[in-house]
Amino acid sequence: MITERVLKVLEYDKMLAKLRLHCGCCVSREMADELRPLTELDDVSAELKLTAEAESRYLRTGYSPVDDFPDVRSTLKRLNAALYLNCEELLNIGKCLKAIRVCREQLAAVSESDDDSAMGLANLASGLISHQYIEEEIQRCVLSEDELFDGASPALARIRRNKRIANERVRDPIITIRNGRFVVPVKQEYRANIPGLIHDQSGSGQTLFIEPTAVVELGNEFKKLVIEEQAEVERILTELTAMIKPSANDIYTDLMTLGRIDLIFAKAKLAKEYRAVQPKLNSEGRLRIVKGRHPLIPGFRVVPIDVWLGTEFTTLIITGPNTGGKTVTLKTIGLFTLMAQAGMFVPANVGTELSVFESVFADIGDEQSIEQSLSTFSSHMKNIVGILDEADDRSLVLIDELGAGTDPIEGAALAMSILDELHGRGCYTAATTHYSEIKAFALTRSGMENASMEFDVDKLAPTYRLFIGIPGKSNAFEISSRLGISDAIIENARGYLKKEDTDFEAVISDAERKRIRAEEEMEQAEQARLEHEKLRAELEAERAKLERERQEMKLKAREEARAIVERARREMEQLIVEIRSIKSIDQRAADRVIQQQRDTLRAKEGELAEDLPMLRTSDGKPPKSVFPGQSVKVLSLDKTGTVLTKPDKNGEVSVQLGIIKMKVRLDDIRLVKDTASETSSRKVEYNPAATVGLELDIRGMLVDEAKPIVDRYLYSAKQQGLTEVNIIHGKGTGALRAGIQEYLKHHSLCKTFRNGNYGEGDYGVTVVTIK
Repeated sequence: MITERVLKVLEYDKMLAKLRLHCGCCVSREMADELRPLTELDDVSAELKLTAEAESRYLRTGYSPVDDFPDVRSTLKRLNAALYLNCEELLNIGKCLKAIRVCREQLAAVSESDDDSAMGLANLASGLISHQYIEEEIQRCVLSEDELFDGASPALARIRRNKRIANERVRDPIITIRNGRFVVPVKQEYRANIPGLIHDQSGSGQTLFIEPTAVVELGNEFKKLVIEEQAEVERILTELTAMIKPSANDIYTDLMTLGRIDLIFAKAKLAKEYRAVQPKLNSEGRLRIVKGRHPLIPGFRVVPIDVWLGTEFTTLIITGPNTGGKTVTLKTIGLFTLMAQAGMFVPANVGTELSVFESVFADIGDEQSIEQSLSTFSSHMKNIVGILDEADDRSLVLIDELGAGTDPIEGAALAMSILDELHGRGCYTAATTHYSEIKAFALTRSGMENASMEFDVDKLAPTYRLFIGIPGKSNAFEISSRLGISDAIIENARGYLKKEDTDFEAVISDAERKRIRAEEEMEQAEQARLEHEKLRAELEAERAKLERERQEMKLKAREEARAIVERARREMEQLIVEIRSIKSIDQRAADRVIQQQRDTLRAKEGELAEDLPMLRTSDGKPPKSVFPGQSVKVLSLDKTGTVLTKPDKNGEVSVQLGIIKMKVRLDDIRLVKDTASETSSRKVEYNPAATVGLELDIRGMLVDEAKPIVDRYLYSAKQQGLTEVNIIHGKGTGALRAGIQEYLKHHSLCKTFRNGNYGEGDYGVTVVTIK
């Protein structure tokens, strides 16, 4: 049980007001006002899961799938009793139907990559019913809030067309309309000159408005058309209304679902505003807030706190000076719990864990009641009586300044007794106090722990930092001394203290000094760790730089070697041409020697290609160099293609993107996964010594990828004595066929080539005659 008084004390209503600002429709705003914390772990987990889904989608898209819509719930409720709805009401329902359809389309379609754990919003949206036919009919028929389209029906179009014709037939610059009739203004003295019916007169009586006899019949016809028009409009509105009536309850339910979805997205928007995180949940009372920031304190003033409860201890007693942040700590614990149980993320760091409580109790602030003539102490005791009547081991209890407002000795004794009772029941309690007796009490009780709010004596100001495990030290003497009280008075005051009080304060002071020293040592250790990490990162970056330079040097060397081999290959081809021109040489023997040299040269080229390093950039930076065959992504086009050439002097490379070949700059591309294995799996290696068929299938390859395969195939076919072979490249766009035929024009073994005939594959095959 969580009462409205507790919600108000913990300022939960103010968080709902902030949540409401992120709602985009009337229904979700109402739901935000009525949102209350849940008390079952499964229900709370489900709500937080929906918020997490919405946050993920909102961060991707930047908007809620729910468009704002008019509040037509009252219209839907009275729909069965209405003869027909007017244009404005129909337009509003049409807008609602569109909002329902759009939300369903955006959320109900779940991609194959989404698992069952991320389908909460999709399941909600799948329950929405699309009434697209009704939506389209309303859009087709209703022009504005008070008018239908002429084309709403053939009859309405005909009537309005005839109205315009009738109107034009009787219109004259001096003709006006009075009481729906066409009339002419005539001076009283000329009445006899204009036969017709008098319909009105001016205020002075000097001007009469006469419907001339000649236009009476036309006027009657126009009046008749007006009546017909009204009847047709009512008929169309009645039909549209009848179309909506059977679905009224479904539409109402869907609007409530839209409100729920929009409220979930409002929670996601709130989480983004406060940099909030999804807390881990439990039902065992464990609570750990990591760098929690109270959401109602401005960001430039709020001091993050770390606080935990429910593990080694279940009762936390916080001590420290007034205005030192003790109350804020209690409110942070309470408000975080309420927010999480209402499905909201909390403004803290990752690692925050909260428990789901069945009841939350809070006695915070001065609640003195003038009407009931209750003192501050009496008012607090009245609240605590209510807590003691109902608190149990599933309760979170927050009490501010326990025992204050009465005699210190009796107040401290009463506070210890109340704490003992709550602790014995298994309640999870956080209380603030300034009584030294309660500090000592917590030290002697198992399951209780002291905490303190730090106070800077030098600045005479609180730091708002919470330290668990150390009770707060009284700073009255130090503060008084710094404010000007003489040392003699301070020393005299010390004499009035009991020895045990002095000893206790000395123990606290010693613990405080040790804490400060430990903190300083931790800060120094952390600083040393950060410096070590920085140095390690710098060394790693330097190592990576050296490795890149080594790879680049290796690449450069390999490229130079490839260039040498390429030159050798061109020279060898030239020699081959010259050798074959000599008629006296045994051409078959010469071809065998030539083929062996070609194979040796290609093997060298293959070794160089295999050894080339892939200059990959894991940091998303552009590569410094690329070579043909590498797979790259062109950022400006968001397309993946294959490199055809090395970078030119302008830093541009040729890239094949599907059927398009284009030049792009190096800084516009990124290397993608190694395609060497893919290329090798697609290529067909032709051993010159092996038997080859009459056909070579290169479909699906790029032109530059297919050229060496065609080359090897033709030499193998030549060796086997084949005189005509078929190269199958497919029809497709024709790019592969054109590229291969252009290559064949200059190939030393190609005598002629042609497109395939009917039955041979048509334009999907090139028939080559070998020399």
